[in-house]
Amino acid sequence: MSSPSADSPNLSMSCVDVSFDEGIAWVTLNRPEKRNAMSPTLNSEMLEILEQLEVDERCGVVVLTGAGEAFSAGMDLKEYFRETDGLPPARVRKIRQTAQEWQWRKLMHYGKPTIAMVNGWCFGGAFTPLVACDLAVAANEAVFGLSEINWGIIPGGNVTKAVQERLRPQDAALYVMTGRNFTGEKAAQMGLVCEAVPLSELRVHTRALALELLSKNPVVLNAAKIALKKVADMSWDVAEDYLVAKGGQTKFADKSGGRDKGLKQFLDDKSYKPGLQGYNRED
Repeated sequence: MSSPSADSPNLSMSCVDVSFDEGIAWVTLNRPEKRNAMSPTLNSEMLEILEQLEVDERCGVVVLTGAGEAFSAGMDLKEYFRETDGLPPARVRKIRQTAQEWQWRKLMHYGKPTIAMVNGWCFGGAFTPLVACDLAVAANEAVFGLSEINWGIIPGGNVTKAVQERLRPQDAALYVMTGRNFTGEKAAQMGLVCEAVPLSELRVHTRALALELLSKNPVVLNAAKIALKKVADMSWDVAEDYLVAKGGQTKFADKSGGRDKGLKQFLDDKSYKPGLQGYNRED
């Protein structure tokens, strides 16, 4: 992973901050005064930043988090809804498409590993990018909620789909229908996030996870995560055919010859054990 030079472009914008650290791009929703609620401007900036990071050599893993005490309070109800009421339908449609584009279409099949780091409040619309990221880690103290029912609307914008996909039916029903809050610890127990740790340890823990991902073959890692998502809606027969084809495609795309190196080091050199460590990519 190349290190940033003095003239490397700064990707930070008015509502999103970006910093780089040993191949990790820390992407921070930066509207702390609004609990990082997602406005049309923030959505537009996030789409542009994700597109740039996908081809930026400084970035091997994206970590999405929020400034201050929140991950995100969801959609900015004033800017995203009330202030768009009088706009032409085509303009409103474009605003909503931009939100959808980064929050799940782009993140769901992103070309690099993504981790959601939930540092605080995570409500409503924030569930969509949370679930769209490959992995999610939360602070024990984080507060999650689907409070839409409390002001007379349903969780829209694919929030309900995200919750249904990640949670058990009864857990999803409980929080969608009551609007109750729950903690990061509970989110981990239910499988909404993969891990929960004390807030004081969250960044260090997430950084270690990101570095672990960076140690893997990037071509194979990307193929593996895409395959995992694709086979979810396939039958076993179709999945087997797809995975055979995907494996061949990945071998061809991996110009470093990772498969051959791994097999040689394991079978011939006996220099590593796959269940305990990875092969030497530099060999």
